[in-house]
Amino acid sequence: MDALIGARRVFLLSPADATGKRGRKLIAATSDKESDLVRRLRGGGAELGDVFSSISTLYFRGKLAYASAFSGPSTELPSTLIITSSGGLLQPKTLVTLADVTNFLQTRIRGDDPAFRDPLERDLRRLSEDLGADGRAIFLGSLATQKYLPLLLDVLGHRLYVPRLFLGAGNMKRGFFLLKSVREGRELDYISARDAW
Repeated sequence: MDALIGARRVFLLSPADATGKRGRKLIAATSDKESDLVRRLRGGGAELGDVFSSISTLYFRGKLAYASAFSGPSTELPSTLIITSSGGLLQPKTLVTLADVTNFLQTRIRGDDPAFRDPLERDLRRLSEDLGADGRAIFLGSLATQKYLPLLLDVLGHRLYVPRLFLGAGNMKRGFFLLKSVREGRELDYISARDAW
């Protein structure tokens, strides 16, 4: 982790699964069963971080809490970006509407689907320029998936890092590591994603 101290960096969070039971329930909410979150989504919008935290397991909430705890002082770069199924990279405080969430639900996260890949690649290339040669992107997500890592590595290369403890760990265990780290105020060690994958 020493190589990351003082470097410009950003946390990249894999998304919550909007196609799961909680995501579908959120979209299908009727007026008499609307939560505050649904009312915000139908109105001016709700923060993406809140939406994904609501429809996710504890794992996404752990990723968001971890990134918030260890993002450091703000710079010209956003400190945290969330991968979405159809909107590329968005900051957690980005306001999204019910139509946006419906779009997330309808777009499958597949590397060969242009609806997912094109916005993500566009935003990754912008991020790559902003990071420069010495910046670092720390990916908080599954290392075993083909959904994100090939494209992340293609664009960010040696600047992409992952928590060492994520190797071989499932979602629940990764969530545990993240929340424990936040509670203890101790950041995890990172390794190159190329070495981890």
